[in-house]
Amino acid sequence: MYRKLLFACCIIVSSLASFSQQADSFATNYYYHDLFSPLFYPPANNATRSADGSPGHQYWQNRADYTITAALDDVKNEITATVIITYKNNSPQSLSHLWLHLDQNLFSKKSRGHLRLPVDGQSRYGDANTDFDGGFDIASVTVNDKVVDFVITDTRMQLRLQEAMKASGDVVKIKIAYSFKIPHEGSDRMGIVETKNGNVYAIAQWYPRMCVYDDVEGWNTLPYLGGGEFYLEYGDFDFTITAPSTHIVAAGGELLNAAEVLTTTELKRYEEARRSDAAVLIRTYKEVTDLSTRLKTPVLSWHFKMNNTRDISWASSKAFMWDAAKINLPSGKTSLAQSVYPVESWDKRSWARSTEYVKGCIENYSKRWLEYPYPAAVNVATHINGMEYPGIVFCPIPARGSSLFGVTDHEFGHTWFPMIVGSNERKYGWMDEGFNQFINAISKADFNKGEYSERERPLGVVAPYYFGDGTETIMSTPDGMKESNIGKTLYFKPAAGLKLLRNEIVGENRFDFAFKLYIEKWAYKHPTPWDFFRFMDNALGENLSWFWKSWFLENHRLDQSVLSVVYVDNNPSNGAFVTVANLDQMVMPLVLEFETTDGKKERVKYPVEIWSNTASFKIKLPSKEKLSKVTIDPDKVFPDMNYLNNAWIAK
Repeated sequence: MYRKLLFACCIIVSSLASFSQQADSFATNYYYHDLFSPLFYPPANNATRSADGSPGHQYWQNRADYTITAALDDVKNEITATVIITYKNNSPQSLSHLWLHLDQNLFSKKSRGHLRLPVDGQSRYGDANTDFDGGFDIASVTVNDKVVDFVITDTRMQLRLQEAMKASGDVVKIKIAYSFKIPHEGSDRMGIVETKNGNVYAIAQWYPRMCVYDDVEGWNTLPYLGGGEFYLEYGDFDFTITAPSTHIVAAGGELLNAAEVLTTTELKRYEEARRSDAAVLIRTYKEVTDLSTRLKTPVLSWHFKMNNTRDISWASSKAFMWDAAKINLPSGKTSLAQSVYPVESWDKRSWARSTEYVKGCIENYSKRWLEYPYPAAVNVATHINGMEYPGIVFCPIPARGSSLFGVTDHEFGHTWFPMIVGSNERKYGWMDEGFNQFINAISKADFNKGEYSERERPLGVVAPYYFGDGTETIMSTPDGMKESNIGKTLYFKPAAGLKLLRNEIVGENRFDFAFKLYIEKWAYKHPTPWDFFRFMDNALGENLSWFWKSWFLENHRLDQSVLSVVYVDNNPSNGAFVTVANLDQMVMPLVLEFETTDGKKERVKYPVEIWSNTASFKIKLPSKEKLSKVTIDPDKVFPDMNYLNNAWIAK
């Protein structure tokens, strides 16, 4: 026993000495056990979420159906409404209380989101010094026609039920009467903009919405602070908007009573647009300023319906021009692409092409990933820099050319993330913004034979932007990072990671198969980051824990280096040994290019597994001549932070 123990100690000491000698030869921050540990994934719950990243055989989620009647007062800039929510508890737990989002309460001067705004700087999400003081005014709340006790806490409302909801299928009807003043600046997601022919109202977060109760955290009640977006249940929506008859009302759902709210001329053009592949003007430039072209009644009620969606929004204005065209879907079904905009934004380089962009991007995404599910797709010109809702998006009035295409394509790309794949945006903003930014790059290359395609800078060139000082991890909540970092951290860095995975690590064919299948499996459900990681690993047949950890969970950096080049037996005709090293915490596959003195170039590529148990690796090059140069990653496709040590040049 003593001899065995002594022998084991000698082996350990010898190993440590060997590692120490290796470390002494070059400085490295890399520790392979950190990335290639078998303990990356937490245990899977095989009942609701499978080990392969799919929904489990007992997966459940609750459901919320909404019937809403609302009226817009364009003098007081106020909405008065009643919502009836039919809420179904599909969970295996009884519920003694319910939680709802009251996101309009963000615009109260007492809200947490308002109080955290910088008093001496700018924020996309509000103005600390505004005079506006808004929020929901709740007139009454009943559950199953009985008055219920409720408590409002910031942007949440708790309903304390007299009788708990039973598990596995119990249903209640919640009725809430409410009103609110519309903010002009609505956290860059809604509001009012003045145009020369009247106000444009972009209305969102406009009704009390059920919080998600799920198998991961129970009630998801993070407050709305402005940065984090939304996490919502799916259901059917039936909603009616009463507005002045001079207004055009646009919404993401199907317009059920077009004959009641449109003139004979408008209705004829509307029906023509439903059959046309080219945009048809339903309300023209001249008709915007001629109020006699609208129906002669004080108000009109626009009735919409939208099924199996997580949210609804709408816009209204007497300043709207309106055009539309047919969207052709792979199944043979059609939808209706529409654009509404003030006359000042209408020209052939700007919003006159909006419907073409809407139609083009939706047809493309439907072919590549999953068919567009909604009866309409409306692009609204307003003062918002870009915001998405199911079937309707808000884009900036001044946008034109590639800018208008880009924002339109991005906002409608959100149909797939998070409208179809219903991730928790308030916690994991990268699961909608990053995924969407990734598919946008593919769409931009596809549209109109690459009309707006751009040559992107190599990842190795922009690596300091993603990994430099002051950057934060992707796996941070939107409200838990610097506002200045949101663009790079939630949008561009996750998109760059997915592009790298697709193009350089697993290949386009394998990636697209797995990604499309992920969308199909989690359509209208609630995946977590771990579900995504597991699913991609299983569909790709790879263990990518090293990639997920470095790129998404941590803020690791890459630094690959050429340590030495020597000829085998000191004879160039025998080939050469190249020793490469990984000097920082991230790893990537290795691409090595070597050039001979007579100008011949060849490349060899090694998998990431060369780093699975060492920080340095020796490679034998199949060369027969003297070498003039050996370079790691000559095209800079990997995010190396120091390309100065990537090349060996013969003296």
